[in-house]
Amino acid sequence: MEQEFKSIAQAIETIHDQARKFGLDFFPVYFELCPADVLYAFGAYGMPTRFAHWTFGKHFYKMKLQYDFNLSRIYELVINSNPCYAFLLEGNDLIQNKLVIAHVFAHSDFFKNNIYFTATSRQMVETMAVHAAKIREYEFKYGHREVEIFLDAVLAIQEHIEPPGPFGYKEEENEENEDTRPHCRETPYDDLWALDGRPKEPPPERNRKIPPRPTKDIVGFIMANSPELEDWQREVMAMIREEMQYFWPQMETKIINEGWATYWHARIIRELDLTPAETVEFARLHASVLQPGYRQINPYLVGSKIFEDIEKRWENPSQEERERYGRTGGEGRSKIFEVRSCENDISFLRNYLTRELVEELDLYLYQKVGSEWVVVEKDWEKVRDGLVSRLINCGYPYIVVEDADYQRRGELYLKHRYEGLELDISYLEKTLPYVYLLWGRPVHLETIIDGKTAVFSYDGKKNCRR
Repeated sequence: MEQEFKSIAQAIETIHDQARKFGLDFFPVYFELCPADVLYAFGAYGMPTRFAHWTFGKHFYKMKLQYDFNLSRIYELVINSNPCYAFLLEGNDLIQNKLVIAHVFAHSDFFKNNIYFTATSRQMVETMAVHAAKIREYEFKYGHREVEIFLDAVLAIQEHIEPPGPFGYKEEENEENEDTRPHCRETPYDDLWALDGRPKEPPPERNRKIPPRPTKDIVGFIMANSPELEDWQREVMAMIREEMQYFWPQMETKIINEGWATYWHARIIRELDLTPAETVEFARLHASVLQPGYRQINPYLVGSKIFEDIEKRWENPSQEERERYGRTGGEGRSKIFEVRSCENDISFLRNYLTRELVEELDLYLYQKVGSEWVVVEKDWEKVRDGLVSRLINCGYPYIVVEDADYQRRGELYLKHRYEGLELDISYLEKTLPYVYLLWGRPVHLETIIDGKTAVFSYDGKKNCRR
């Protein structure tokens, strides 16, 4: 075991230096070797310090069962923090760990330099530990079951937040319109005009719509405006909202982030002095990472292929590209660093997934027709646009708070911004009771079903549809 630690430490130092030579700029990285039970627990919770909930246990059991039956394996877990923490799976051989270490350094470079991560907290490991301790305190004070039921409700809608970052939500002052403000006296003698008997003009009725404009941040809005929540419940919602805002950039950069890490682990490992056996084993591992998926795209494969294509087209542009786009050549490496800094998955695919790549990777769109899954589209632009459409809002439905005082009864009216994909009605009807629990009054959700507007409601007793 001691020799294994020495070999890993030496590999970390060598790979660190090689990554720096390539120009990667990452946080200090601390590696820890973990048994499968610990690593899969971290993977299920998303962090090593998060609060306990039965849904995390469900995820752990599923992931650990797949590992036990050799159906899947987590090779590493890396945390977006400063310093960056990475966990290696105990039992990996040295070349597996070398690949993972190189992969981790590239991830840390992405976390540090991509613009979508600029607003995330780099101390979230410590913050989540504080959150977990606070929730345990509430469980002791109010009862485990009471807190668990409330957590069930909040976690059911946790994805419905406004994302952080330079392009995310910014608080705006609710400035009242000039013509809705009550009339103010302009001079000390204005009240004398009332002596001539003329009736006073009533002030114009103020706009009482709540919220003044639709808001996507359902969790934040309920947290701030629900008439039923106690202080400890608002604090729990604030904790989960903060944690979800931390995870959001990782969700919207899955393809580009994994592609960047895969691109670099291949180049870093190729620069190392490997034995023939290690070279063969690395080739096998790298090929397994790039194995195409048969139900969904492999982010490691698609992301790394796009980066390789970008580097090639900017390093050695064709004559047409030189004339049309003014590319001078020799800019391949600087271009991929630029893309790493300013793109997310949507813009990455939209701007750089070309016809040649779609054909090379054999990408297509498919759907269920009758009882069979069939390919429905292979035109490269439609395939690209179809992939992009599924990444909007990280794949979650875009729902806003339309009216928090619906029909002047304090009821909550939500609206689905329909973009071609219908909601799962079963999931919808199971989620509305949780929203009711948080709001305390009837909840309505407007959406589109079979091309027609439908409103689903829950009044505390049953769901109905109109």
